[in-house]
Amino acid sequence: MPELLADRTASGVLVLTFNRADKLNALTASLIEALQEAVDLAEAEPVIRGIVLTGAGRAFSAGADIPSFVASLDESVEAALRDIVQRGQELTRRIEASRKPVICAVNGLAYGGGCELVEASHLAVASEDATFAKAEINIGIIPVFGGTQRLPRHIGRKKALELILTGAPISAVAAERLGLINRVVPEGQALDTAVRLAEQIGSHPLRTVGAALAAVTNGLDKPIDEALAIEAEAFRRMAADPGTNALLRSFALRGGGRPGFSEPNS
Repeated sequence: MPELLADRTASGVLVLTFNRADKLNALTASLIEALQEAVDLAEAEPVIRGIVLTGAGRAFSAGADIPSFVASLDESVEAALRDIVQRGQELTRRIEASRKPVICAVNGLAYGGGCELVEASHLAVASEDATFAKAEINIGIIPVFGGTQRLPRHIGRKKALELILTGAPISAVAAERLGLINRVVPEGQALDTAVRLAEQIGSHPLRTVGAALAAVTNGLDKPIDEALAIEAEAFRRMAADPGTNALLRSFALRGGGRPGFSEPNS
């Protein structure tokens, strides 16, 4: 039984499902590698418009597979760093850097590394029964897939430290309030909602979506002047693109107006 299932919708959305339901979709080294490879392949495939991550069964992901972690640690600290920590950090960095939108559809719990996948993704939708936790402190470690760095940047230092230092779970509603996820939907609807969101984004030119993702990701933690330079450089490359130029001219010839909005009747 494969640890990762891949299914492409007719609209070009790649749905990647963690398939270790009996282990609450805990992330093994092999599952992490399969997920990173799938993101790489999806980004290189023109027909793929977006990527949705979800979990089989009653969990999104319980985080790193602890028996695997312990086995690596029994070998050496360096082995644990290599097999789990570095792989997990490479995966979350890859997701964050994707030029195609990565959207998490959170069903059930997203703990530890599972929560860190949500933090690294561009958007996230959760069912109302979902729960989130930075549970690592309960087993004597800290978040190691980037959670000590991304979460404070997303929700603020004090809120992040509260979650990291207590290990206490929070509801989907609380996660939305903090800005960890975008929206809460009725139980059983997270995946369909995430796919529709990916389809909506995918209706726009891929080059524009990719440029927006890159500008936000690369400029987020920079001083404002550096960030504005990143934005301007992204525009420079877009403006030189023949496809972008054609879209702008077509819109101008139609009389302008506001893109994406219907004009009032005269």
